[in-house]
Amino acid sequence: MTRVLKRAWIPLLLVVVLALSALIVSRLHKIFGSQDLNANSGKGIEIVQFNPKVVVYDITGPPGATANINYWDENANTHQVNAAPLPWSTTISTTLPSVSANIMAQSDSGEISCKITVDGVVREQRNSDGHNAQTFCLVKSA
Repeated sequence: MTRVLKRAWIPLLLVVVLALSALIVSRLHKIFGSQDLNANSGKGIEIVQFNPKVVVYDITGPPGATANINYWDENANTHQVNAAPLPWSTTISTTLPSVSANIMAQSDSGEISCKITVDGVVREQRNSDGHNAQTFCLVKSA
């Protein structure tokens, strides 16, 4: 038995020292490390909206004319408006850093025009004439 203790006393002492050290560190952490250093932990970061982009779609034509209109919203989802009386307009506002604007229209009259305005600046404008005139306006990045 003494022979085993002569060989195993160093590993046993090491196990006892490590266990005692772990116990002391955990107790000290409970005493000194219990305060929450991050006042916002667990809360999401608040995003403040700023500089919204305002996109205005306009479709014009002769009085009494109607048009079938397709356009993209701020998330590039398509929307369709059938037999819309002209002039027609809609406004989209977003805080996204960039937005693509696209509108297509076909009139039951001989002329039609489209216009895309971004933050008060005309970015695209087109006119078309002919039987059941159709036109489109596209702003790739606004």
